[in-house]
Amino acid sequence: MGLKILEEHKPQSLSQKSHFTGCKSTAEWLLAQKAARPQVGIVCGSGLGGLGEMLKDQVVFKYEDIPSFPQSTVLGHTGQLVFGMLEGKPCVCMQGRFHLYEGHPVQKTTLPMRIFKLLGVKTVILTNAAGGLNEDYKVGDIMIIKDHINMPGFAGVNPLAGKNDERFGVRFPCMSDAYDRDLRQLAQDVGEELGYKDFLREGVYCVLGGPSYETIAECRMLHRLGADAVGMSTVHEVIVARHCGMRVFALSLITNKAVMDYNSEEKANHEEVLQTGKQRAEQLEKLVSSMVSRIKHN
Repeated sequence: MGLKILEEHKPQSLSQKSHFTGCKSTAEWLLAQKAARPQVGIVCGSGLGGLGEMLKDQVVFKYEDIPSFPQSTVLGHTGQLVFGMLEGKPCVCMQGRFHLYEGHPVQKTTLPMRIFKLLGVKTVILTNAAGGLNEDYKVGDIMIIKDHINMPGFAGVNPLAGKNDERFGVRFPCMSDAYDRDLRQLAQDVGEELGYKDFLREGVYCVLGGPSYETIAECRMLHRLGADAVGMSTVHEVIVARHCGMRVFALSLITNKAVMDYNSEEKANHEEVLQTGKQRAEQLEKLVSSMVSRIKHN
């Protein structure tokens, strides 16, 4: 279990020191509690926290016990950081992430990515629950994300806004290769071997701010813009992870079909999201664990 230490021994909050120094202090605090230095970082979406349970030799920290770490407030997000071994590789898993709609500034929702980098993570795997915009998608499909649309970014909501710290990355990072091509191909190969071909897709994910679900007009617009799925997370974490030089792989579990017909009686709801996550969790966990076993780092 995570260790509680006396308040006076904890690092200062990020507001009391530079962002880099604060992240570094949190990373050093975690490693000092006997957490192994991870190579792979995993972020679990709504209802998908079971990925963290697969880790062996676990060292677990509640978010509330980690210095300067945000708190998760959403049902289906456990709110703990799990260190351990998965398929022989040291990993760290976030069981619960942070969203704009919880009231966090965008820089705080992405703080764990910078801590991942300073812990030693080379590859980040992100999962989320999403609504399907592509008419060919079915509830329960798993979509490998090949690209994204950062809709809040059109209004200036970008986690890299403000003064850039070169110790994390360059001022203007490229995003045309945000989702690692080799990892996407690996997922296709593993998925085919596991017999997932019928429900494994590849497409474009669009992020919105939430917490309200999309209107019919919004869904129609996003579909015409080229989005295959829509959700309220992941993209800003990807931007920061790539800014830090980590490889990124992400996938969406299609937990509901976006409503695009004014005559439809269907309504999006969070209970449906969690239920679909529970039904497909085992296959998703197998896909991720099989990928981790084959990821190579220099």
